[in-house]
Amino acid sequence: MKSLSLTLFIIFAVNISSETVLLKGGLVHTANGESARTQDILISDQIIVGVGTNLIIDGNTRVIELNGLPVTPGLISPMSNLGIVEINALDVTRDDESDLLSAGFSIFHAFNPHSTGIPWNRSNGVTSAMSTPSASSFPIFGLGSHFILDGSLEIKGSKDIAMFGRLGASYGSRAETLSMLESLLDIGKMVKTMSIQEILEMNLADQLELQSQDIIALGKVANDRMPLVLETNRAVDILQALSMKKKYGLNLVLVSVEEAPMVLDQIKESNTPVIIDPMDNIPNSFDELGSSLDLGKILDQAEIPIMFSTQRSHNYHLMRQGAGNAVAYGMSYETAIKGMSNTVAQTFRLNNRGSIEVGKLADIVVWDGDPLEPSSFPKMVMIEGQLQDLSSRSSRLTERYTNTENKPSSYKH
Repeated sequence: MKSLSLTLFIIFAVNISSETVLLKGGLVHTANGESARTQDILISDQIIVGVGTNLIIDGNTRVIELNGLPVTPGLISPMSNLGIVEINALDVTRDDESDLLSAGFSIFHAFNPHSTGIPWNRSNGVTSAMSTPSASSFPIFGLGSHFILDGSLEIKGSKDIAMFGRLGASYGSRAETLSMLESLLDIGKMVKTMSIQEILEMNLADQLELQSQDIIALGKVANDRMPLVLETNRAVDILQALSMKKKYGLNLVLVSVEEAPMVLDQIKESNTPVIIDPMDNIPNSFDELGSSLDLGKILDQAEIPIMFSTQRSHNYHLMRQGAGNAVAYGMSYETAIKGMSNTVAQTFRLNNRGSIEVGKLADIVVWDGDPLEPSSFPKMVMIEGQLQDLSSRSSRLTERYTNTENKPSSYKH
């Protein structure tokens, strides 16, 4: 049997995706809501084939001793601009907006797997991400896709699997926004009984300046239960969103929900998952007067599925800090781990990843300390059973400017 320490494995590792590998003796957070236990993980051909103790292995299995280090599934961003926006202030590096399309705007083919934000987030434990269009003046601003952050030019992911929008007075007339949302969903329902051309010829479609791509996408939300992710905060707006969910049979996800504690029973009864930023406790508008650091605890105690956002899309790994903050204010630890992985997978139907269990793809992170501590970092990241390079532009710059080798000063300036 081959045995190798974790440090040496990282330094000298080769492609192990075709090998059978045993990660031995890690403190495993499965992300199924269970407390962490010291267990082994057996991986073969990209898939987790065993989780437990005393797993049966053969003499060709590569064994990696983890010595009690924490292990989690790869983290999954539920909404970000990774691979779509390079520099926010520089329009030529942005592929997150459209002048023509609204609901049907897809960013999938603009994804850049060599974006500098990808290795930076991957080296901090984020192995895949939902990337989305940015907000616009229209209440629905396009389709999000799921991407694997392995840096390969052979882009892997799921195209156009959720629609994103927002509702609230900060984005225009609340009454107009609600009316537009209902009109858009009405048009989506029509896709079942009318042709796209017939819908395009309607006055309503013309007034909303819809293109055929928009109508097709709306049909998927209204008829095929594609998730509709709406950012909203005021309690009455949350109730309006839940009312639309019931009326149209939507697969709804709510974002931000600062006043959710006021309508907690309704959210729970509707079985609607939420995406929150646990670091956000300062109102940025009149819609957010209910902001509180206790939001995560309150939602968790109501057993509402929780995921995490962050105000810095390029640094989406900071959701670990937000999740840790939520735990500090009363959220369950395992709910926080699940919220960065399995809850995202369940919400967006990423059925083959998100947890450490038999049959799932081996997206796995081994940490040097508590995963919810900002000072902890991955010692090893696997995506689909393949060890990932943990270097990034930041790490290379650090090496360059701290290297004590005798080199000309111009090298360091």
